[in-house]
Amino acid sequence: MIDYRIVEIFESLQGEGYNTGMPAIFIRFAGCNLNCSWCDTNFRQFKRLTLEQLMAIVGQFNSSNIIITGGEPTMVRDLPLLLSRLKQAGYFIAIESNGLGKVDPLIDYIALSPKFCYQSRYHKIVQPSANEVRIVAEKQTGFIDFCYYIEQHIQAKRYYLSPCEINGEMNMFDTIELLGLINHNRVDNKWLLSLQTHKFANIE
Repeated sequence: MIDYRIVEIFESLQGEGYNTGMPAIFIRFAGCNLNCSWCDTNFRQFKRLTLEQLMAIVGQFNSSNIIITGGEPTMVRDLPLLLSRLKQAGYFIAIESNGLGKVDPLIDYIALSPKFCYQSRYHKIVQPSANEVRIVAEKQTGFIDFCYYIEQHIQAKRYYLSPCEINGEMNMFDTIELLGLINHNRVDNKWLLSLQTHKFANIE
C-alpha cells in the first residue's frame, strides 16, 4: 500500500516570496537530502498516511491552493500520484524545493531555495527554471558569487534574499547589506527581500 511520511498538514497564509498572503494548504513531507544547521523543521518526526487519508485531510480545508514542502518534497517517491489526484480535484499546486531534484511537471508554481552552505551540490543544475528563487543570506566569502551563479543557471521571474534565523535572531542587517551589494549598479532584474512574515504575524 502506498503511504506518505507527513510531518504536518495545515491551512494558513503563505508567509514569504511572491505569493505572500495567499491562502494555502501546506503539506509538509519528512526527509531531506540536506542538513542545514538553521533549519526550522523537524522533518525526522512524521506519521504515515495513505493517499486516501491524505486526500481526506486536505478536503477538510477551504483553500484551493496547495503548497508542497518539506524536508525536500522532490525526494518523495510516489509524489506524482498525489499530484495527479490533487490536480483532478482542482487544486493549484506550488512547491518549495532546495533545487537539487527535478520538479514534477504537474506543479503550477516552483519556488527554489538553493543553499549556499551546500554550494558544491549545485555544480550540476537539474532544475534550471522556476517561478522564484529564494536564498537564505549568509555573510560568508563567496556568497554573492553563489547568488550570481544561481541567477545565471536557474531562470526565474524573481530572485529573493531571505534572512537567516538562528535561535530567534535574524541577520537582518547582513541580509539588506548583501542585497545592496548584489544589486549594485543594476537597473533592472534586481534581487528583492523576502521575509518570513508568518512569524511576525504569529501564524504557522
